[in-house]
Amino acid sequence: MLIDSHCHLEYKGLVEDQQGVLSRARAAGVGAFLNISTKKSEWEQVVDTATREVDVFASVGIHPHEADSHEDLGRGVLLAATENPKVIGIGETGLDYFYEHSDRVTQAKLFRMHIDVARETGLPVIIHTRDAEDDTYQILSEEMEKGTFPALIHCFTASESFGRKVLDLGLTISISGIVTFKNAKDLQETAKGVPEGRLLVETDSPFLAPVPHRGKPCEPAFVADTARFIAELRGVDPQQLADATTRNFEELFTKAML
Repeated sequence: MLIDSHCHLEYKGLVEDQQGVLSRARAAGVGAFLNISTKKSEWEQVVDTATREVDVFASVGIHPHEADSHEDLGRGVLLAATENPKVIGIGETGLDYFYEHSDRVTQAKLFRMHIDVARETGLPVIIHTRDAEDDTYQILSEEMEKGTFPALIHCFTASESFGRKVLDLGLTISISGIVTFKNAKDLQETAKGVPEGRLLVETDSPFLAPVPHRGKPCEPAFVADTARFIAELRGVDPQQLADATTRNFEELFTKAML
């Protein structure tokens, strides 16, 4: 069994045929899905899908692109949303300095608030970071000193040195279909070296379809292609990688009942 640890089932490209998307993924061996939210207006729909589908789980959080429009989101609002039994993660949150869609100070403020709620609830923080390695690491290390919390870097594309540093902090690294791209040599080297117990796989669908599906909307079923590619990179049997990443998901997202 494989788990797609990060997908957006409510996004255009998937939501129009959501049942078909889920059916194709299940047929490909995907046994669970983490349906990710990026802004408060999505929370209800994301949770509704998880409530309806026994193998779908939900996250609640604010993407850094959406930070400016959620500057006044109270900690209590986020904390209350985590009480739903199908909400197993917090995010995605973090820092994005590539697009600069939101003020950096506001991004950092909301990132720290997500971490604070994760520390209280024990739910993992799902972290997006792009062109913001130094500040992301600084926030993570400072917050870990206040008290540990579970967390992962989703869709990892950062440097190998950043990867080593976040692994040293106890984080998990999730690899998307980007690893299959011809120009992803650095990421491929990182994927080889992530400890087996700290590795997840994801699609980030409907984005980033892996080879051989480039140019198509990405679907959770395609996590099988990414997993096979990573297994080959690491020189292990695909079943071993599937077992390890499923076990890692269960150990990180302890609220999920698989």
